[in-house]
Amino acid sequence: MLHIPNLEQAGQLFVKMIRDLSCSEAGVRAKLLFIGLILFLLAFNGLNVLNSYVGRDFMTAVADREQSDYIRLALFYIGVFVASTVVGVFQRYFEELLGLLWREFMTPRLVQIYLRYPTYYRMNDRVIRKSGMGHPDQRIADDVKTFTTVTLSFVLLSLNSAFTILAFSGVLLSIDPWLFGAALAYAMIGTLCIILLGRPLIDLNYAQLDKEAAFRSGLVHVRERAESVALLHCESRLLPRSLGQFADLAGNFRKIISVNRNMGFFTSGYNYLIQIIPILLVAPLYMQGKTDFGVITQSAMAFSTLVSAFSIVVTQFQSLSSYVAVVERLINLWYVMEMTQTETVSTLDGKEDDDHVAYENLTLFSATDGHVLVKDLNISIPVGTRVIVSGTDASVKDALFKATAGVYDAGSGLVRRPFMDRILFLPERPYLPPGTLRQALVNVGSASAHTDESIEAVLRTLGIADIVVRVEGMDVQHHDWDTVLSLNEQRSVSFARILLDAPRFAVIYDPFKDCDAEIAFERLRALTEHGITYLTFGPEGREEGDKLSQYYDNALEIKAQGAWSWRTIRPHAPRQT
Repeated sequence: MLHIPNLEQAGQLFVKMIRDLSCSEAGVRAKLLFIGLILFLLAFNGLNVLNSYVGRDFMTAVADREQSDYIRLALFYIGVFVASTVVGVFQRYFEELLGLLWREFMTPRLVQIYLRYPTYYRMNDRVIRKSGMGHPDQRIADDVKTFTTVTLSFVLLSLNSAFTILAFSGVLLSIDPWLFGAALAYAMIGTLCIILLGRPLIDLNYAQLDKEAAFRSGLVHVRERAESVALLHCESRLLPRSLGQFADLAGNFRKIISVNRNMGFFTSGYNYLIQIIPILLVAPLYMQGKTDFGVITQSAMAFSTLVSAFSIVVTQFQSLSSYVAVVERLINLWYVMEMTQTETVSTLDGKEDDDHVAYENLTLFSATDGHVLVKDLNISIPVGTRVIVSGTDASVKDALFKATAGVYDAGSGLVRRPFMDRILFLPERPYLPPGTLRQALVNVGSASAHTDESIEAVLRTLGIADIVVRVEGMDVQHHDWDTVLSLNEQRSVSFARILLDAPRFAVIYDPFKDCDAEIAFERLRALTEHGITYLTFGPEGREEGDKLSQYYDNALEIKAQGAWSWRTIRPHAPRQT
């Protein structure tokens, strides 16, 4: 489980979340809503005090058989109840509005930070995931909601308790100072006991949220890979995993139930005694004729209200423990996302250069065990030079592919590449973001430059023109392309995107994968016809000699222990010095 460095930093981040809202464009509205809540709290507590006195006089009138006072006070009593209802409803309404406003501010901001490279990428790092920082999606979606709504509830509850203490302390002191002292002592003892009994709940609730997310993630994994699971018949392996995750969360929840049971014994007895203590203290005064009968009911109400205000920790400890776990998870998330935005200690640097892709003194290490993958690579690939990168170790090609894209940190040296809008990458597993086919094929900024006819012409070149009909046109939304297109079709769509975007460079991982060599060479020919310089990573294809020389100028071969060689395939290809 990840813990932030110290309590002071946690407090600073917590305050920052609140301060950022007040300083934002929504801050004025938030402040007005909060002021309105304070006014409603004051009004509600004032009505509660008034209600105690009306109730006292009402019960006295009943005891004294004063019919005229009884009717008058009954009507007054009803009026106070109506006013309290109206104030209470609007207080809750303002609270929900402010909670939604805060969530509308926080959630988009966290999503923007999360989707800002390299946050989402580095948060998949094995070390971060093992530290307990998994499932950032749940923290952004669920924990922010809990944080905003429950923070407001506890703030208002604390303010309400403070107002209640101020309002009803005078009531109890006017009846009997010993009654006020008993309420204070009783609440302090109860708070101390509940903290000792419920302390384990904070860590248990933190763990429960992670275990619930892990179980749900396992089921989502099956849903997203249903076809692969069915083809490989992996049900017997996935079932024990899912059942094990559920057993893990159920075991943790069983511990929570045990702690809640122990707390339940205490809180139930604690709440029952609240009802009898004031009567035991005030009833003797009534029997001695020193006070009216209505004072007994008033003291019972005032005592229970005041003890409840003093006992906020006792009455809300279960909610508080869950809330503290959510706050810790959210602060950890914020802290880790800020860390991922900082520069790494890697000596691997990247610079943008429109004219070529180059590796200068590039050395790459394995991210798992640190052994050398590539050693002192020095080559320059100008525009127009088509290169194939091959080797027997897939992890080496994978690391160099990622380093070219600027998403690999384990290494040293310099990688030069064009600006990101002048170079496109096609990874081994294609990715089509949710949206329309047009959005999958064309960048937003260049959508107007491509007509339906030009897009369909490229699709025909790649032999996938029929998918337009299959996806019901270019402008129909699709949330999961895996259910609509096969993996090869998705790869073809990604290739079409390269042709339509026409960058200076295209870096493609294994264009021959699951593809006939002739089809792969036709795609490479299309890149050349569109003036796109390409680097491909993977096997050299199924044909050698003249066939290969038609589509490549140079070959980079990565050998064992980081060694490499550069050879010319076409005689007129530029040589490396």
